[in-house]
Amino acid sequence: MPLRNAKVLLLNSSYEPLSICDAQKAIVLLFCGKAVTVSHHPDRFICTVSDAYPLPSVVRLTFYVRVPYKKIMLNRKNIFRRDNFQCQYCGSTERTLTIDHMLPRSRGGEDSWENLITACGPCNSKKGNRTPKEAGMPPMKTPIRPSHIMLMRKFITTVAEDWKPYLFMSR
Repeated sequence: MPLRNAKVLLLNSSYEPLSICDAQKAIVLLFCGKAVTVSHHPDRFICTVSDAYPLPSVVRLTFYVRVPYKKIMLNRKNIFRRDNFQCQYCGSTERTLTIDHMLPRSRGGEDSWENLITACGPCNSKKGNRTPKEAGMPPMKTPIRPSHIMLMRKFITTVAEDWKPYLFMSR
């Protein structure tokens, strides 16, 4: 597997997750002394002419990077991610998905994390210009503003076991 395809969890010096990078970038950080290995793949190695190094899975920066509050962009893709690409009224993942305003725009509803949810076309049409309560269609989850870590967890398809403690997932 090429180094660009192997993913590595990058932690701040305080062990908070910053991002996911490819193994090539992680190796450069390690060899420059800017990061240390926290965990590595047990059976994968990077081989040079004279040595073999374990392929990192989790690396931690040796210095603290002050990260400004990461405001998650309010857009269709992120709303779909937050809602697991699933209609929040019927649970369907098979139908074409749309964005629904829980409080319709015509009644003063705004474009916000707390007012927008994922809905399939039939459910969106059935709800129409009513609130979910008026339509008798309660959403599966109350919509909230996602955190950076929440979307990071949803963005990655498979989570390595050694990543879970840093992404606040149970082992």
